[in-house]
Amino acid sequence: MSWGTELWDQFDNLEKHTQWGIDVLEKYIKFVKERTEIEINYAKQLRNLSKKYQPKKNSKEEDEYKYSSCQAFLATLNEMNDYAGQHEVVSENMTSQITAELARYVQELKQERKMHFHDGRKAQQHIETCWKQLESSKRRFERDCKEADRAQQYFEKMDADINVTKADVEKARQQAQLRHQMAEESKAEYSSTLQRFNHEQHDHYHTHIPNIFQKIQEMEERRIIRIGESMKTFAEVDRQVIPIIGKCLDEITKAAESIDQKHDSKLVVEAFKSGFEPPGDVDFEDFTQPIKRTVSDSSLSNSKDGKPESRFSSKSKGKLWPFIKKNKGGGPEDFSNLPPEQRRKKLQQKVDELNRDIQKEMDQRDALTKMKDVYIKNPQMGDAASVDLKLAELAQNLEKLRLEAQKFEGWLAEVEGRLPARTEPARRQSGMYEPQNTLTVNNCAQDRESPDGSYTEEPSQESEVKVPAPEFDDEFDDEEPLPTIGTCKALYTFEGQNEGTISVSEGETLFVIEEDKGDGWTRIRRNEDEEGYVPTSYVEVFLEKNAKDS
Repeated sequence: MSWGTELWDQFDNLEKHTQWGIDVLEKYIKFVKERTEIEINYAKQLRNLSKKYQPKKNSKEEDEYKYSSCQAFLATLNEMNDYAGQHEVVSENMTSQITAELARYVQELKQERKMHFHDGRKAQQHIETCWKQLESSKRRFERDCKEADRAQQYFEKMDADINVTKADVEKARQQAQLRHQMAEESKAEYSSTLQRFNHEQHDHYHTHIPNIFQKIQEMEERRIIRIGESMKTFAEVDRQVIPIIGKCLDEITKAAESIDQKHDSKLVVEAFKSGFEPPGDVDFEDFTQPIKRTVSDSSLSNSKDGKPESRFSSKSKGKLWPFIKKNKGGGPEDFSNLPPEQRRKKLQQKVDELNRDIQKEMDQRDALTKMKDVYIKNPQMGDAASVDLKLAELAQNLEKLRLEAQKFEGWLAEVEGRLPARTEPARRQSGMYEPQNTLTVNNCAQDRESPDGSYTEEPSQESEVKVPAPEFDDEFDDEEPLPTIGTCKALYTFEGQNEGTISVSEGETLFVIEEDKGDGWTRIRRNEDEEGYVPTSYVEVFLEKNAKDS
């Protein structure tokens, strides 16, 4: 169907319709533009979300990402960054391929529409001018005909009147003939104007207007095709990123499937293993018969009437465990405040770190040495003496690092070499405490739970052994001395610098006056004035036979 033939008389409606078409196109452009803004904002929010949950550098969070579940989460965050990037691609492609292109096309469309309707109005004005000319010619012909008719009637009247002179009659006749001649001329002009108008009108409605309306129709159809193509592009832009988005999702799935719960459990063991053994069984105390303990000849303690005494006085029993208070100061350099396994790991990390630093310094030294050789061979390239100062500085740094590494390697070898040969597999793996220059003993597996059932260990603080002074003063000074029930040999050196404890040296033999009741501490005596508690794992106890029987 052609608008030129079917809609020849709908010029105004076509003008309104084509303007509506441009409005639809501009509305679609606005829709795509808002979609691109949503995409770019969504991508920005995704990137911010990923950044928010990324582990902070040099923080505790970095250590957490050794677990496979956390590594999978980190992979998810990285993939979300790529996922966000695809939404940015969608926004950019829609802006360049749809919004910008359609915006240019709309401007061209407006110009073309304006031109076509200008031609249409010009054609309409021309046919209206022709019509006005026809009407003017017609009215003039009509007027001349009426004038000729009146002149003829006047002549006939004058000719019939006998009282009128011949001259008047002749004058009336000539006037009538003149009017008839004018009417004939008007008729000829009217006829010519009519023919010309009919020709112009035929051309207008069968040639000019159809051609103009056909161009308008083609313009409108191109607009419709263009908006359809833009909608296809709209879908295609999304479709192009689907494979990459799918790959991102596949990577997230792959990361989730890589989570290994057994591996994570093993890492927990490696992170928190102390190296201590669980405490042994608690001996049964039979209170139905008097407890008699024979005082050893070598014992320096005095027991009045062999009176048995409880391990702790009722006043101090609840407060003794495990002599803990928080130490807000930093840990010792040799990590002796840590459990054996953790200490070994820390020392190993420190040794590895120092070795990396040494290698780095050596690489710099080698590079400078080569540079110096080049300067010596080619003095024009630089002064060899200028490198000597830097080489001397590197030599000093290397010496310091080597000494530091030897120190930590010595501590590491000491920890790994002082493992007991007895059946203590956990200690063979990690070694025992090396309490040098420290007042702290970590509250770990050796200490077990406190009487209220809670742990007191914190990652950034060490737990310091402390005995309330008034409790032990009463027990040691005011109560009767406990009898000796055996001897013990110190397996390791223990710096008992906290109240209620006693210092022992490796290999030293002492007297046992109270055995471990399950809390990990044994009470010993050196002489009449020196007695206190030491960790049971630091000594090898030999109870006398009668003490064992009791």
